[in-house]
Amino acid sequence: MAETDHEKDNLAKVLAHAEELIKIPTVEAIAIMPDACPAGHSPGTIPVGGVAKTGNAIHPGMHSADVCCSVAMTNIGQVDPASAMDAAFDSTHFGMGGRPYADQVPVPEGIMRGFKSNTFLAPFTCEATAHFATQGDGNHFLSVGTLKSTGDTVIVTHHGSRKPGAMLYKRGLEEANRFMKDLGIHKQVPKYNAWLDYNSAAGREYWDALQIIRLWTRASHFSIHNMIAEKLGVGVFNDRFWNEHNFVFRRDGSFYHAKGATPSFRGFSADDQGKTLIPMNCVEPILITAHADAPNGLGFAPHGAGRNFSRSQHLASLSGRTAEEVISDEIGDIDFRAFNGKLDLSELPSAYKSAAKVCEQIDQFGLANVIDTIEPFGSIMAGEQYQPWKAKKRGLKPDAHPSAV
Repeated sequence: MAETDHEKDNLAKVLAHAEELIKIPTVEAIAIMPDACPAGHSPGTIPVGGVAKTGNAIHPGMHSADVCCSVAMTNIGQVDPASAMDAAFDSTHFGMGGRPYADQVPVPEGIMRGFKSNTFLAPFTCEATAHFATQGDGNHFLSVGTLKSTGDTVIVTHHGSRKPGAMLYKRGLEEANRFMKDLGIHKQVPKYNAWLDYNSAAGREYWDALQIIRLWTRASHFSIHNMIAEKLGVGVFNDRFWNEHNFVFRRDGSFYHAKGATPSFRGFSADDQGKTLIPMNCVEPILITAHADAPNGLGFAPHGAGRNFSRSQHLASLSGRTAEEVISDEIGDIDFRAFNGKLDLSELPSAYKSAAKVCEQIDQFGLANVIDTIEPFGSIMAGEQYQPWKAKKRGLKPDAHPSAV
């Protein structure tokens, strides 16, 4: 539901992509979530906040390179949130690369065996180790908050499958485009919308790879949570669950490709506990929701409050104000930390859609049932990343850190 001129323009672009996407012969239905925004400039790219239902076809481009981007929650009980923030900052890892060798976290043996036995994943066992229990950059976060219902402190993490997932996506898309050539339709189907036939050997192998990368990502989330709990001396968890929102789900013989959409139907995964997480921004409560299985949403709900502006547009809108003024106005007393030392202003709440409006539309369209909320205490993000090649262009020393710039 668009209200402002900018939202109307945003929605028109999203629908233009959807109208092209529905022309792909495998696509049977599309749903657009309230937090949708266009992704990329090519016509027919699945929007963020989009769900595409297909028959026996798996489209790597429709779950995006951030395969299995997801959110996970662990309830650590009556623990001081400030202490939890300090333990979290010492435990997690953000940035473009993996953990330093001495700081790497062991990947469960069963998951590593899965990597080694799958032709799509076998080349990336080193990356699977280095990037395990890391969170990357962009809009990924680690949040500490308290349950509205009990006051218990909870840890919430948001990240995907990191470099192993990105490489899986790349190999899957290459294989899908080879399949398009075999069918003789590669000139009719955009490369980013190529697909694999689930009934083929490659299709089954790719599907198996997705399940392995899913287990890797789940373990990555909870390894970070476990490290935090260990630092705090917490040994028993009252509750923990997770859900992905960039993935391919199978239901009743069809495939549902979600790119920034939260599953809201029973049995979306083998470990479904009937609850999912929908974060908004660092100063708004995170929603804990029960499944609604709304037909108009193809059984999905929003994955948060999607971006209203690109990063460059948002930064331009902040011109004329100091970083300190912007942060003070938008963050207030939230303990907002940058892992790399300098806050990224393009990830502030004003870059995103109105959380209140998204919540209203979740209710209006019956997409999920809110059963509790996590009230925000603090949030950790990667922050503004130092990129030497950009510093050199600005005449800065290649080893200069952004906190000193």
